[in-house]
Amino acid sequence: MKSKSLLPLLIAIVGLFSLPFFITNPYYIHLVETILIYTILLYGLDIVVGYVGQVSLGHAALFGIGSYTAGVLFFHFGLPIWVTLPASIVVTSIFGGILALPALKVIGPYLAMVTLAFGTITQILINEMTWLTEGPLGIKIPKPDLMGVPMSKAEFFWLVCIVLILAMIVVDRFVKSQMGRAFEALRDSPVACDCMGVSVYRYKVIAFVISAGFAGLAGCLYAYSEQYISPNTYNNELAVLFLLAVIMGGRKSRLGSILGAAIIVLLPKLLDDINLFRIVATTIAVVVAVGAAMALAKKVTTPKRVMVPLAGVIGLAVFSFWLDRISDWRLSIFGFMILLVVYYLQNGIVGFAKSFYQSIAGKTVTTRGEKADEIDDSVSFISTVKNQNTGDEILKVDSVLMQFGGLKALNNVDLSIKRGTIHGLIGPNGSGKSTMMNVLTGIYIPTAGNVLYAGESVVGKTSSDIALSGIARTFQNVQLFGEMTAIQNILVGLHHTFKSNMVEIALNLPRYKKESQEAYARAMALLKFVGLEDFANEEARNLPYGKQRSLEIARALALDPELLLLDEPAAGLTAPDIKELLRIIRKIRDSGITFILIEHHMDVVMSVCDTVSVLDFGQKIAEGKPAEVQADEKVIHAYLGT
Repeated sequence: MKSKSLLPLLIAIVGLFSLPFFITNPYYIHLVETILIYTILLYGLDIVVGYVGQVSLGHAALFGIGSYTAGVLFFHFGLPIWVTLPASIVVTSIFGGILALPALKVIGPYLAMVTLAFGTITQILINEMTWLTEGPLGIKIPKPDLMGVPMSKAEFFWLVCIVLILAMIVVDRFVKSQMGRAFEALRDSPVACDCMGVSVYRYKVIAFVISAGFAGLAGCLYAYSEQYISPNTYNNELAVLFLLAVIMGGRKSRLGSILGAAIIVLLPKLLDDINLFRIVATTIAVVVAVGAAMALAKKVTTPKRVMVPLAGVIGLAVFSFWLDRISDWRLSIFGFMILLVVYYLQNGIVGFAKSFYQSIAGKTVTTRGEKADEIDDSVSFISTVKNQNTGDEILKVDSVLMQFGGLKALNNVDLSIKRGTIHGLIGPNGSGKSTMMNVLTGIYIPTAGNVLYAGESVVGKTSSDIALSGIARTFQNVQLFGEMTAIQNILVGLHHTFKSNMVEIALNLPRYKKESQEAYARAMALLKFVGLEDFANEEARNLPYGKQRSLEIARALALDPELLLLDEPAAGLTAPDIKELLRIIRKIRDSGITFILIEHHMDVVMSVCDTVSVLDFGQKIAEGKPAEVQADEKVIHAYLGT
């Protein structure tokens, strides 16, 4: 589960250590230093925006809290950086948790407004609490000491580089661990995430707290870098710039964070320095012209390809001629360029560059999973359920009423599910079958009645708690985590097997490595069981529909369920796919797992079900052996009418 994707980036950052030897102007060193500090913050913000999919405009305030934690501890107590640095992380993480607990109960623009309000309130408090923060006067803070001697600019620059490298490694480990998979899963499908035993709300809060910690770390370094902090620095404009940096650079990319930080730091300087503006504008024009020429060259006939580079050269000449004349409009030009990037390059500059390279090179999209090693057939991928209680009641639905306004989707329905059986649940469209599934898995809380699983009521429990208790499900409309690979989908289902904490993940300690290896081996065995071992590293959204159905069943099995709910698994499948589905169901049943099967394909129901219950307009109208139910007049009437 190792990755070399960070190696070039690490080499580049290590190369920055030599920068003070070649650049003597402290202004340019300070610019690069600011970019690196902002990059640390963007690593954390990318967890919230890129991985979890939430919009936060409160990170400028968290950045300020980190700065003022360092400033206050130095100003009032004279504490060194070795104390203020961890203190800034802890204090900011606490404030991040305080913000996240209420804020993450809302979504979309409401979350953005809550975090924006947090930023405004924080700035006002910093400005007004003069007894602590010195208010508008701000706080002066010198460069930190190194063995009793103040650090030089070069030494502090090297310290920032070291912290950035450590932050990059820690973030990379987080996002490739079970935590990172949980973050991506709740972004792609919150409902499926909850039903995999991963609490959506809990992991949103965890992501926000981790992100706040990185903002605090960056804020502390920024205070020492600037040597002066004031309330006006940490305004909502800076929060928007941070969000813009993540979007422009490219989400879920460490390189994207560096590019985004460089853009928001250098952009104001470009607007002030016309010579620098000319250099950068010309460079951008060259890249765009060359890229457009290469793309166009693949679409035109061979005789005309010679004209494409010539057109690019002419375009560059015209651009250079008019550059001096449009320099007064550079603010509008850059604003327009940012608008184009945000609107058209939704995967950011890094995402666009990857797609463009793949289109030029003629390569297919590479997936992000680990290499599929040899599968160990000795791995027990299905935990065999004890069969000595076969025939006992595992689930009892007692007079369940599910009412939406005046509509009774379920009207006093009773069900009794026996261990080791396949219990079919059929009925016309709109009869309440999927509603029953949602009640059993905690997505809906019934208006009245009770649901007992293994003798205990599950009414009122969260979907994640019900999933961890032993009830797994699939969905009528496939709910895979589309941007994740097939094996990563299975690993989300195996989330409950990980006991390692954030420290063990960050330090890559033996328990975490052992858990990862075991989970990976079991995930590969599950993929082999459903015939998907060759697609382990393919993104789930790219799989054929039938294989997506199989992957969803394998993911559900990763939960070690005693009761498996399948919601129309054969819908949309071809005859060979249905035959394979029946083989999988029978093999799972042989391990002792109990099924509730919703299905419209009557041949599937008749061939595998031990008992069938029929719903119509929310009421149970028949129950018994498949042949008996098939011959029941009420069932025939419900399906065919009079």
